[in-house]
Amino acid sequence: MPNTGGQTLIAQTVIYQLRERIGQPLRQWDAAHFARDLFGGLEGDIRVEEDTIIVPYYNAPKVELLRSHYEGLPDKLRAEGIKPEIPWLFDFKPDFRFK
Repeated sequence: MPNTGGQTLIAQTVIYQLRERIGQPLRQWDAAHFARDLFGGLEGDIRVEEDTIIVPYYNAPKVELLRSHYEGLPDKLRAEGIKPEIPWLFDFKPDFRFK
């Protein structure tokens, strides 16, 4: 699927929200620093359980903070009145684990 302006905007929004939730010092990092020191150190895999895509991450910084925001994501989204299914992922729901 080619990248569209809408997908880029969604990606920027997700990164912005992640920065806000994790806080300092990540909030001040530029894109290269963020990619190298946050995403570059992550290891993980993808699993499918029924209608949910589970993404376990290893070596995440601030693991307890990430866990509080992103583990159990479908239930958290529903509690905010947001449908957790993603249409372009065939209506699978994303969820994360931090180990």
